[in-house]
Amino acid sequence: MSSARTVPGTSLEHLLAAKEIVICCGSGGVGKTTTAAAAAAMAAAHLGGKVLVITVDPARRLATALGLERFGNLETQVSPELFRAAGVEPRGELWAAMLDTKESWDGLVRAHAPDPETRDAILANPLYGNITSRFVQSHDYIAMERLYEIHSTGRYDLIIVDTPPTRNAIDFLDASERMADFFSSRLLRWLTMPARSRLVTAASRPFTSVADRILGSQFLEDVAEFFLLFQRMYGGFVERARAVTRTLSDKRTTFVVVSTLETAPVRETENFVEALARRRLHLGAIVLNKVLPGWFVDRAATDAAQRLCSDAAGLAAAVPDGMGPPEQVARVLHEVGESFLNFQVVAKREAEQRAELAAAPDVVVTVPYADHDITDVAGLLELGGALWR
Repeated sequence: MSSARTVPGTSLEHLLAAKEIVICCGSGGVGKTTTAAAAAAMAAAHLGGKVLVITVDPARRLATALGLERFGNLETQVSPELFRAAGVEPRGELWAAMLDTKESWDGLVRAHAPDPETRDAILANPLYGNITSRFVQSHDYIAMERLYEIHSTGRYDLIIVDTPPTRNAIDFLDASERMADFFSSRLLRWLTMPARSRLVTAASRPFTSVADRILGSQFLEDVAEFFLLFQRMYGGFVERARAVTRTLSDKRTTFVVVSTLETAPVRETENFVEALARRRLHLGAIVLNKVLPGWFVDRAATDAAQRLCSDAAGLAAAVPDGMGPPEQVARVLHEVGESFLNFQVVAKREAEQRAELAAAPDVVVTVPYADHDITDVAGLLELGGALWR
């Protein structure tokens, strides 16, 4: 793998050295999880201190690469021996955790329930697990809540977060505020009214009548009971949600957007960069994966490709005997040159896209296509080396 390229004067290494929280965002399938793990491995190896990577849904091969048989909410140290096996003596420690949504919600309830009775009633409510797992913002919010909780302990010098896969990365930024708004919404107040009060208004009677027929009155009572219990945590819950939001704008926090240069990911990256700017959140870096190598636009390589196309027959005549009929060799040489020039068109377009994206962040890093999967810490460090440079 050839080295990555960054804008002059700074690098991802410098960025990570200056921050305590790095939030990796991006659409699915762009290498976000692997990028987060590779950056964390490099930070632990070269910057020192305790580094934690919080991942959401790691592929089995990534869990294997980190040497972790069990991923869970509890942070687990990656064995230093895995670094040494890769020929690196780590200056610090690498820890990893996988977000467990249910376990995190349970912890949140235990932390903010006003008394043991309310806590136990919420955890035992049959709707609790179903509703918390299906809130549009639930998974995004709980990832931020877990980040805030761990950061507040002060146990780690650097925390790198692999954000949940969402239809729109911007949803992650709004999750805390939307959850706080929900718990003070008119809908929640209506749900938590006694059934008799809801039936008083003529406007609500048609809805209630239909809901009773479709869902059953017991279901509506169960919903009301659940939200009434949950609303008792309103003060602590909303304050915690706003504290999580403040963490995002803290000067110790930065965002790293991971993308490829395909049309859809680039469009989402541009939207996300604009959203960060509107919210005055720090965009530290854009990491572009699966980019064509820079030598596709090298002048000498271009000259060689053009000669293969223009003088294939002459070059084929100079090929030693045994390579095949000269006309076949000439055809192959011409196809190789033509293919290179076609790739060069794509490489130039990618260079223009990189230049446009480079206006916003402190760092832009491009990582070429890898010719193999990452299956161990050595592979993470190889990718991390490309990110670092």
